[in-house]
Amino acid sequence: MTPRTLRDAGDVRGKRVLLREDLNVPMKDGAVGDETRIVAALETLRWLHDHGAKTIVLSHLGRPDGKVDPKYSLRPVAARLSERLGLPVAFVDDCVGPAAVAASHAVSDGGFVLFENVRFHAEEEANDPAFARELAKSGDLYVNDAFGTAHRAHASTVGVASDLPAYAGLLMEAELAALTKLTVNPVKPFVCAIGGAKVADKVGVFENLLARVDAFVIGGGMANTFLAAQGIEVGKSLRDPDLSPAKSIIAKAKTQNVALHLPTDAVVADAFDADASAQTVDLKDVGARMILDIGPASAQAYAAVLRGAKTIVFNGPMGVYEKAPYQNGTRTVGQAIAEATRNGATSVVGGGDAAAAAHELGFADAMTHVSTGGGATLEFLEGKTLPGVAALEH
Repeated sequence: MTPRTLRDAGDVRGKRVLLREDLNVPMKDGAVGDETRIVAALETLRWLHDHGAKTIVLSHLGRPDGKVDPKYSLRPVAARLSERLGLPVAFVDDCVGPAAVAASHAVSDGGFVLFENVRFHAEEEANDPAFARELAKSGDLYVNDAFGTAHRAHASTVGVASDLPAYAGLLMEAELAALTKLTVNPVKPFVCAIGGAKVADKVGVFENLLARVDAFVIGGGMANTFLAAQGIEVGKSLRDPDLSPAKSIIAKAKTQNVALHLPTDAVVADAFDADASAQTVDLKDVGARMILDIGPASAQAYAAVLRGAKTIVFNGPMGVYEKAPYQNGTRTVGQAIAEATRNGATSVVGGGDAAAAAHELGFADAMTHVSTGGGATLEFLEGKTLPGVAALEH
C-alpha cells in the first residue's frame, strides 16, 4: 500500500491542516544553525498557502525529556521559517489546550502558525492516545511531512492519524518515491556506496540490499572491519570488535555474486588529531597507524564502478570528511555519482552523515534526491515498516 497524499485531500481552502514537519534543526546560540530541514519543508508549506489552507505546524526539537525547556523552544524556528517563506508565521507557546485550539481557528486562509515543541509533553513519545486526541482538536485533517521521524511511533507521527483524515505531505511523498526506486525493480547496474563507523550499524542495510545491488563500494570505519575480517592488519583504525557480521556479509555476497569493493590504499595518521602526519600508504604499510580515508587509488577505482551505474545510493562517507586531509575519498566518490547522474543514473543520498557530507563537499545539488531521514532512511533500506508511513496507509 502507498499512503494518500496531500493532492488527494480535495479542496483544503479554509480547512485547518495539522501538519507534522521535522523542524528538528541544529541550534547555535539560540538561533537556527542549519536550515536544511526548514528548506525541505517549504514545498508543502507553499502548496498549502497557495490552496488557502489554515496551516498548523507541529514539530519536535531536541530531547527535552517531556519537560518544558527554553533551550528547545521552537520560537526561533518560527522566525526563520517566516523569513524563508516570506510570510508571517505565528507562534503559540503550547501544542495542546484551549489557547492552541483557539489559535488554530484564528489562522487566516493561507496562513501559518507553529506550535511549541511537542516533546515538551512526555505523552508525545509515549504515543498516548488522549494526547493525540488533544492535538487533533487543532485540525480538520492531518498531513505527515516529517519523513525524518517516520520511524518513530509517537503521538504526532502515528496517534493523530487515527483521529483525523490522514495524508502524506509532498516531502514525504518525494522521499518514499525516491527510496522505493532503490528497493523495487531498481535499474541495473545498481551500486551502493556505503561508509560510516560500524558494520554493526548497517547489517540490515547490507542484508536487504544484497538481493538488489550489483556491487558495494565500502569506505569509512566499516571498510576497516571488512579488511580485518579478511585478515588484513588495520593498525589502530576504528573497526568493529566483532568481525562475525562482516564475515557473514562477505560470504553472502560471494554466494549472491555481489561485488564488495574494498580499499587497496589509505590515508593514515598517527592518531585521529594528528593531521600533520597524514600520508597515503598501501594497505600493507599501515602499521600501527590509523586509517582515516580511502586512498586516491581506491577512490579512483570506486569512481570507475560508480560511473557505470544506473542506480546509486550513497549511504555514508568514505573517511573523516570533516577534516581537509581526509576529504578526497568522499569527494571523488561524490563527483563520480554526480557524473553518473548527469548521464541518466538515479542517485539517492541517504540522510544523516551521508547528506551532511554531500552538502559539505558540494555534490548534494547534483544528486537526484537527498533524503532528510537518518534513522528513517536506514530502516527503510533495511526493509522495515516505518510506523509514521504505516499510520497513513490505514
